[in-house]
Amino acid sequence: MPYSAEKQEAAKALFGDNLGEGSMVQPPLKGVCFDMVHIGKNVMIMPDCLMMARGEITIEDGAMIAANVQLISNNHDLHERQILICKPVRICKNAWIGAGATILPGVTVGENAVVAAAAVVTKDVPANAIVGGNPAKLIKMVE
Repeated sequence: MPYSAEKQEAAKALFGDNLGEGSMVQPPLKGVCFDMVHIGKNVMIMPDCLMMARGEITIEDGAMIAANVQLISNNHDLHERQILICKPVRICKNAWIGAGATILPGVTVGENAVVAAAAVVTKDVPANAIVGGNPAKLIKMVE
């Protein structure tokens, strides 16, 4: 049940002390290395989020992650495909990641930034920017 004590206990079991006060994680949730995910205060993560966290994922206070978002902090080496290349993903304070967006390894989404639905983010997003597309490009700045 959404917002139930049982659901919050399950989230605490996955993230331990890395789940900030007032944060909500809606099931289902998929991924690996949830111990390498750090979620700030008052974060909302909607259903079907994929967190590939071998390279670490940080979601700061007040961020909103819509349904079907993919946060990917690892990838395979181009030549030695059994080797994982890990780079952290950081979602800064009050950023909003739209439904179905993909954030790739090494990307930081700046404070108050908005990533449009279905965007594929391959490079850092500046604070107060709106980006969209594949690959994501600047649409405009938020005042």
